[in-house]
Amino acid sequence: MSSNSTGAIIVGAGLAGLVAASELIGAGRHVTIVEQEPAASLGGQAWWSFGGLFLVDSPEQRRLGVHDSPELARQDWFGSAGFDREEDAWPRRWAEAYLDFAAGEKRAWLHSLGVRFFPVVGWAERGGYTANGHGNSVPRFHIVWGTGPGVLAPFVRILHEGIARGLVTMLHRHRVDELVTRDGSVVGVRGAILADDDAVRGSSSSRDVVGDFELEAEAVIVTSGGIGGNHDLVRTNWPERLGTPPATMLSGVPAHVDGRMLAISENVGAHLINGDRMWHYTEGITNWDPVWPSHGIRILPGPSSLWLDATGRRLPVPLFPGFDTLGTLEYLRTTGYDHSWFVLTQNIIEKEFALSGSEQNPDLTGKDLRLLAKRVAPGAPGPVEAFKKRGVDFAVAATLPELIESMQRLSPTGVLDAGLVESEVLARDREVANNFTKDAQLTAIRGARRYRGDKLIRVTSPHRLLDPKAGPLIAVRLHTLTRKSLGGIETNLLGQALDAQGRAIAGLYAAGEASGFGGGGMHGYRSLEGTFLGGCLFSGRAAGRAVASQL
Repeated sequence: MSSNSTGAIIVGAGLAGLVAASELIGAGRHVTIVEQEPAASLGGQAWWSFGGLFLVDSPEQRRLGVHDSPELARQDWFGSAGFDREEDAWPRRWAEAYLDFAAGEKRAWLHSLGVRFFPVVGWAERGGYTANGHGNSVPRFHIVWGTGPGVLAPFVRILHEGIARGLVTMLHRHRVDELVTRDGSVVGVRGAILADDDAVRGSSSSRDVVGDFELEAEAVIVTSGGIGGNHDLVRTNWPERLGTPPATMLSGVPAHVDGRMLAISENVGAHLINGDRMWHYTEGITNWDPVWPSHGIRILPGPSSLWLDATGRRLPVPLFPGFDTLGTLEYLRTTGYDHSWFVLTQNIIEKEFALSGSEQNPDLTGKDLRLLAKRVAPGAPGPVEAFKKRGVDFAVAATLPELIESMQRLSPTGVLDAGLVESEVLARDREVANNFTKDAQLTAIRGARRYRGDKLIRVTSPHRLLDPKAGPLIAVRLHTLTRKSLGGIETNLLGQALDAQGRAIAGLYAAGEASGFGGGGMHGYRSLEGTFLGGCLFSGRAAGRAVASQL
């Protein structure tokens, strides 16, 4: 067994861990990072992300005529979070602190590190309820120039500088199996050394053990992520309010996002809270070029696609594309089927379909202006067209009867009602010509186009689905896509892990998704989007600074 002592140990080399490490490096403290995956996966889930960050009253918003404020952001956050539990005390405080950060120094801090933003702000989770209900009242989804890798870049650079200065020991293929305690304090980690593996980023790596190790430190920061790659654990924690878990799901995260460190932390007294709060998408499509098992990609939809359940019935108001993720999931779980449908046109897919993920957005990720210009030119982005041509969930046809036949071939026998699909499409199309429509989705589309960012690159002009000029017709079979844990290790504002009595556990800290992005669940029941990466940044920074001041 190898055994060493270090100033601080960080378990997990994702965004939160790298941010915590950057704070320790900046303070001149020595840190050891242990990570079970190969070096190719440095940066964790953040590398795969679209790079969206929640900011309040930013220059980008103001340039687009968006009037935001801390008061409006707080109204939206708490209306979405729905905090209603005794153990929500710290999550509430984290939410307040994060809102101050998002409306205050967050952008300037990132800008000082070299992070830049795409000028058009996205409008995610639009809600569709009352002013105090769920959703963003204004666009707040700021896309980093460089997407997920662009968010990671400054912290990876600081990490390498720290290694060069002798302040960082980076231990890949070191899997933590136990937190070591002494006299009630966490003083280190113990685990297995895994065999070297040349697995590419995100793909499954070997679990062959070739040795063991033990490290001691004055503090341990757990930044190991959530449970989205472990479908058994997702189903175990699935809340009754969302119905029964799907029999089949796609994975929006690699298999190594398995939640192991949550139970390991609990074994030394850490209080796990809000495990039944989770964030999964309903617009998942099977990746035609998968990296990890059951690899799915999320469609980031504009508001115009017609959303049908598995039988062909239109989803109720306000469950339109991009409005209420968990409300849609809850409704779909009542249908008895694991899939639903978008019905749309070529016009809609060209302007309104984006795919989540750095690898699905080579223009933004690669900072390629020439490629980016094609987003406003005719035709869908290349990755979207690739899914339309190669994806097993896509059907394309010139006429509605032909489209329905293709949809039925992708459905279990007898589930999709052709007459119902036709009725929903025709009824929707009759409303398009009426400026005084009673169709709430069409009203929402017209409202969205009043925002310059949506009209420019995100929301197409309302048109009949059966307009030949807008064709061909397209149907997309959608699946539940696992993604984020909204609960986790309860922490105070320093990132110290708390026990069930609310006492800080000496030497143990947590950040990122392992801590519910702060406090054990700063989002409450629902997210406003752009807040997962931001939660990793904020909680990683808090824990890193707290440990640096302790050492």
